[in-house]
Amino acid sequence: MASSKEYVNYVLEQLSDLDEVSHRAMMGEYIIYYKGKVVGGIYDNRFLVKPVKSAAALMPEAQYELPYEGAKEMLLVDNLEDRGFMAELFNAMYDELPVPKKKKKK
Repeated sequence: MASSKEYVNYVLEQLSDLDEVSHRAMMGEYIIYYKGKVVGGIYDNRFLVKPVKSAAALMPEAQYELPYEGAKEMLLVDNLEDRGFMAELFNAMYDELPVPKKKKKK
């Protein structure tokens, strides 16, 4: 089941206080970037983030869920209504996220 446009727009609206948030559609789901780094994604109308230490510390009760079969577990964000929390979460996670690999030109 692909995520609905309504849910994607809702998540993006909740992140609108942050600069440099972007997204990319991928096979009916959406990857979420913050300042060029992958923070997480929207899968089956669930907002999941990478399980870095800072995210786990800010959401100690968060459930680990699979975004899709065969993927690594991610943390379910269920506090989307709190924009201040969302900004705190993204800013806390940023330094722990890997720098994207440069694509080789053919």
